[in-house]
Amino acid sequence: MTAARIVLGVGGGIAAYKVADLLRKFTESGHQVRVVPTASALRFVGAATWSALSGQPVRTEVWDDVDEVPHVRIGQHADLVVVAPATADLLAKAAHGIADDLLTNTLLTARCPVLFVPAMHTEMWEHAATQANVATLRARGAHILEPAVGRLTGADTGKGRLPEPADIFAVAVALLQPVRDLLGRHVVISAGGTREYLDPVRFLGNRSSGRQGYALATTAAARGAKVTLVAANTALPDPAGVDVVRVISTAELRDAVLAAASPADAVVMAAAPADFRPAQYLSNKIKKPDDGGAPLIELVQNPDILAELSAHRARPGQVVVGFAAETGDDTGSVLEHGRAKLARKGCDLLVVNEVGAGKAFEVAENAAVVLGADGSVTDVPFGPKEQLANAVWDLVAARLG
Repeated sequence: MTAARIVLGVGGGIAAYKVADLLRKFTESGHQVRVVPTASALRFVGAATWSALSGQPVRTEVWDDVDEVPHVRIGQHADLVVVAPATADLLAKAAHGIADDLLTNTLLTARCPVLFVPAMHTEMWEHAATQANVATLRARGAHILEPAVGRLTGADTGKGRLPEPADIFAVAVALLQPVRDLLGRHVVISAGGTREYLDPVRFLGNRSSGRQGYALATTAAARGAKVTLVAANTALPDPAGVDVVRVISTAELRDAVLAAASPADAVVMAAAPADFRPAQYLSNKIKKPDDGGAPLIELVQNPDILAELSAHRARPGQVVVGFAAETGDDTGSVLEHGRAKLARKGCDLLVVNEVGAGKAFEVAENAAVVLGADGSVTDVPFGPKEQLANAVWDLVAARLG
């Protein structure tokens, strides 16, 4: 990626501390970042932190270094402006053209993409004035990343949480490229691992954290798609701007995915459904036998959701993508097993990754080979799961035309 000049505007909200991680992600990717905080922001995170992490001076007022005319030049020279957290006050000022400090002046002079990342209490976000200001900014071409749902300041929970720095970074990178090839498309993604309960305490499951599915959801939203994420037993914060449906078992996953797939242009099955479930669920906890033995658990096979999606496309031209977590054995290599699975499932693309200690599950990075039903083979080198996600969407977008 080409290095860009990014202005990182920081508003006066408690979430400002999380933006330090976003700044590090920008600088570690080779971008030149100028942090422009509001005076209120410096009450949460001091100027020394922003200056040390960015390697650039930090100013808040138009009267600082006035000979350099910073209130004009900073915005003029930027390739991207990101405002995080964007408080209700900042959104109001930006919508009405109020310029009373260095950041709001910069917003008036910037002619590059501008990304606002709101964070505030739910009542403030839902207030008619805030929604009107957001609509005004969007109408002028600004990008607004919807707040996440989760724990807010104190004991409050609701919509208004700052999205995770990785999510903001993915959207910002997409705006720098820019790739909006999924604009107007609806995609469905499954994530996480299903659980099949034996009794009220125990279940059959797997190690999937859902990170790859969430990366697919975040990057799809950044590329313009309407995204439905069916999440099975994940502990990750909801990606901003994504509709999340929560499920537990494979049967619930199947029902939710099939329902969401009806209007979808593409379905990506990144979840790890349990292949088997107990033939009988016991309402009481299974007790340990006194004789030192173990109970026999009869298992039955779960439905094959990926094969069903592939065989019965909800609409013509729908692209179906599967994931195959494989290990090599005496019967074949990881890729050989992947090719056999692609033929059995009938999907358009199959993302094959080797699993094992420190590989694929419960980690932030991944490597894979994407096999196409048309015979194509795409190697995706080891890197952040967002990198693999974007590689998958490149292939999906090409097939959607």
